[in-house]
Amino acid sequence: MKSEEIRKLFLEFFEKRGHKIIPSSSLIPYDDPSVLLTTAGMQQFKKYFTREKDPNQDFGTQRTASIQKCFRTTDIEEIGDESHLTFFEMLGNFSFGPVGNDDPANFGPDGYFKKSAIYWAYEFIKSLGLEIDYVTVFGGQGEVPFDEESYKIWQELGFPENKILKRGREDNFWGPTGDEGPCGPTTEIYVDNLEIWNLVFNEYYQDKNGKLQKLQYPGVDTGMGFERLMKVLQKTPTIFETDLFENLRNILEKLVKKDDQRRKRIVFDHLRGSVFLVADGLYPSNLDRGYVLRRILRRLTLNLKFLEIELINLEELIKAVIDKYGQFYPELKKFDKIKNMIYEEVISFEKTLVSGLKEFERIIKGNEDDNILGEKIFFLYTSYGLPVEISKELLRQKQINWSEMAEKKFNELFKKHQQISKG
Repeated sequence: MKSEEIRKLFLEFFEKRGHKIIPSSSLIPYDDPSVLLTTAGMQQFKKYFTREKDPNQDFGTQRTASIQKCFRTTDIEEIGDESHLTFFEMLGNFSFGPVGNDDPANFGPDGYFKKSAIYWAYEFIKSLGLEIDYVTVFGGQGEVPFDEESYKIWQELGFPENKILKRGREDNFWGPTGDEGPCGPTTEIYVDNLEIWNLVFNEYYQDKNGKLQKLQYPGVDTGMGFERLMKVLQKTPTIFETDLFENLRNILEKLVKKDDQRRKRIVFDHLRGSVFLVADGLYPSNLDRGYVLRRILRRLTLNLKFLEIELINLEELIKAVIDKYGQFYPELKKFDKIKNMIYEEVISFEKTLVSGLKEFERIIKGNEDDNILGEKIFFLYTSYGLPVEISKELLRQKQINWSEMAEKKFNELFKKHQQISKG
């Protein structure tokens, strides 16, 4: 099954169960200052969990479902391996309480909780022909008790004890997004030893000091990683062989002679993410979320260069992303705007990159002590405009360690440079 069909099946499944289908919100969370970018499907619904907004008034129901575009930068250094992404999609269903009759056969508009959420997740996965390997539940930690209710529900569904694993807060307690917000224990579903669906039971509100308070009405917030789901459905070695990347993959196979999977994956991820960020109105800058876009476009430029992809081919790659996703995300159908913004940034940085790479190769020998290495990376930054994150990327590729001491030396010189610049 193709990804377009799976999106349709998911939304129809929950629409039949009383859920209002809500379009994805922007990657730029205009009403949530606690985060730079939208990182989870529940983000646009945070105020419904706290009852600052009324779901019945806005949606005519306490149940919603969505396919949310998300962007996270916490693992940006890992991009290029078999599983990490900056941009991804989350399939989710939500209940905002108060809980009515928590019966999976109840398709009405009232809220539901753990039983319905777990039964429906199980039912949907089975409908796709997938088998669940095992599930995890929150085993209890600190002030939050063991989630015995979820444990018993999985037992009702026929899961033996050795397939219901208890985990601690690090694994099976989610949230909040940003500094504060709704959060709670989770149960996670594994297929082919891959966690594909996380069911969060928002029973608490965590304030900025980390203190938990019980929410007035418990809620459900589920998130299924679409790329992971497609991997297990299409039985591909990694997420990058799924049809989500098919258009880009076909082009790169024609353009790239090198068998460098890591660089290809960086191009897949960073190009796709850039297209979505620009479509949502973000532009490159040196501040906050604008710097996120600038950073991934710089890494994209670096890897295009190493793969020997001419910038003239960038237009074809951008179009491939839009062709694949534009039907579901109509905001992408602004080809000229997206292309021009990306081209302008990439071409501008390429000039810096060419001279910076030459000097990097000339002065970085690999046998420098930490202080000298910090000084050289600072020199590349101030004299050639080579961003420190690009230098770090180049050091990793050469298997040269960037230590805390080298970082400290760089920061020391950078602070002095700032003071001098200010006069």
